[in-house]
Amino acid sequence: MTNPTVTALVERSRRLGADPRNTNYAGGNTSAKGTETDPVTGQDVELLWVKGSGGDLGTLTAGGLAVLRLDRLRALVDVYPGVEREDEMVAAFDYCLHGKGGAAPSIDTAMHGLVDAAHVDHLHPDSGIAIATAADGPALTEKIFGGKVVWVPWRRPGFQLGLDIAEIKAANPDAIGTVLGGHGITAWGDTAEEAERHSLWIIETAAEHIATHGRPAPFGPALDGYGALPAAERRAKAAALAPHLRAVASQDRPQVGHFTDTDVVLDFLAAENHPALAALGTSCPDHFLRTKVKPLVVDLPATASVEEIVDRLPALHEAYRTDYTAYYERGAAEARSRGEEPPAMRGADPAIVLVPGVGMFSYGADKQTARVAGEFYVNAINVMRGAEALSTYRPIDEAEKFRIEYWALEEAKLQRKPRPKPLATRIAFVTGAASGIGRAIAERLAAEGACVVVADLDLEKSRAVASEINTANGSTDVAIGVAADVADEAAVQAALAEAVLAFGGVDIVVNNAGLSLSKSLFDTTEADWDLQHDVMAKGSFLVSKNAARVLVDQRLGGDIIYISSKNSVFAGPNNIAYSATKADQAHQVRLLAAELGEHGIKVNGINPDGVVRGSGIFASGWGANRAKTYGIPEEDLGAFYAQRTLLKREVLPEHIANAAFALCTADFSHTTGLHVPVDAGVTQAFLR
Repeated sequence: MTNPTVTALVERSRRLGADPRNTNYAGGNTSAKGTETDPVTGQDVELLWVKGSGGDLGTLTAGGLAVLRLDRLRALVDVYPGVEREDEMVAAFDYCLHGKGGAAPSIDTAMHGLVDAAHVDHLHPDSGIAIATAADGPALTEKIFGGKVVWVPWRRPGFQLGLDIAEIKAANPDAIGTVLGGHGITAWGDTAEEAERHSLWIIETAAEHIATHGRPAPFGPALDGYGALPAAERRAKAAALAPHLRAVASQDRPQVGHFTDTDVVLDFLAAENHPALAALGTSCPDHFLRTKVKPLVVDLPATASVEEIVDRLPALHEAYRTDYTAYYERGAAEARSRGEEPPAMRGADPAIVLVPGVGMFSYGADKQTARVAGEFYVNAINVMRGAEALSTYRPIDEAEKFRIEYWALEEAKLQRKPRPKPLATRIAFVTGAASGIGRAIAERLAAEGACVVVADLDLEKSRAVASEINTANGSTDVAIGVAADVADEAAVQAALAEAVLAFGGVDIVVNNAGLSLSKSLFDTTEADWDLQHDVMAKGSFLVSKNAARVLVDQRLGGDIIYISSKNSVFAGPNNIAYSATKADQAHQVRLLAAELGEHGIKVNGINPDGVVRGSGIFASGWGANRAKTYGIPEEDLGAFYAQRTLLKREVLPEHIANAAFALCTADFSHTTGLHVPVDAGVTQAFLR
């Protein structure tokens, strides 16, 4: 039976975490103290349930709680070696666990265990951090909250901060919480309801005070030429810039991107003080661990052309990398002066790029990380607005940021992350992906870690497949569905624009869209011929041409794969239009491999035999026509194709997907211009 204290804690946590005004994604933690029967002694034991390391309040479950013996946790005070060695206390939490202990205890566990209150909330609300980062934060805390909320000077999260807050609560019996300088808020209560009520009162009171007493233009006056472009124009400009910006963010290691053009971002970039405020960087540890200490800001107006911005990027990028490297070296030197050896620099590229009039591009090792980094910078803008409205924004200093960014405990957390999947950080654009071979390829690439754009003529079906891929991979950030008429260049360009705005760019292009008309020479009309070639020969050309521009601009290499056919080299009856266009596709592979190799782009093809099961082409009448040609029942077509092969095996969509995946891996890093037969052995289609 679930402990009612745990049930109330989870419910409270999810309510608080569901509202972004209360805390950011995976930010903050909550706790409750209570009793359970010790299964060994049969006696009641006091326990602390607290959100574990890495969890998210909005989606918290009982399994995400760390469970500790309260007597043992409080006994750590007697062996605490002092602030210089407080990191050692995290390992000591393991000796306080009850039973299996649940989730791993976080660095904030001491705050919850040492504060003498049954229920404690630690949150990162924008309104609370605005007070916490104001130059006169202590005075504002007294003015806004009176003695109900007490100011705590900045201290890095850890055991000592827990002792500080416990002492403050003991010395201020009427207080309901604290403002943690540069960081966030903590509140408490005798019941779960009271703790939640106190947390919300602090958040709402701060927000109301900022709204009522804050300056109307905290970021300064509007800058001429820096206002937001019209929606369609800015998104078109963002799509054109995205590959170039991904190159900037991926010099050290490939990154996935996310685009945000909310009013919060656009209004900030339109104001006079945005360059100076951006240069100060973020403050709350959760913010800058995701966004880096500061963004790269394009110092050109919204009226600047794409070409002007692209020309300016190399100098801006070099300056950013130089600045970040100097920040690292200063922090590392200070760490060494304390006898510490910091982790190696993790990279000097920006995680956030701001473009006036257009919006914000955020980057990470996967789509969710990139999206969340953008959300955190929106939080940071809100914090700056609140602090500047009442006072002057003053984040924690550079040295403290470095100590957290390159904290040994943070490095250990990164090292515990699971090894990335083979296609992590890669973005695949698959045409004809709502069924058959295309769908199988999209599903396989997603399962191997890629972000996938399911492109199909039928938008409803492409979105449905993308939704199923997301469900299968446990995330809404894996796949999107887009409409793509590959025979229409404007439609191709629009589909690719959606792809780069969703994921930052494209790395893998699979030309799979197709149809087939099984007719003899004399029955094949000019319209049949044109339709067949428009979709497959022309369509593959248009997709490759426009996608290659993205691949070249990203400077990350890439893969273009053509799903051709054994019919590109095998001459069969009643198949003139289809086989001729497959031969066209096959030679496009060779031509593009020769042209794009200098950019590190590999171009390869796959030649399947007839794929009957799951095929949209066969289901649309092609199967019936081919069966008639061979004089067999349609339901026997797959077996018929299998028996004419050397291996006597039927070719299925997943077999084509296997080959597509293999061609994208490092195992084929030196292979281009290749056609891979996936036909179970058709001697007439052997490549010579």
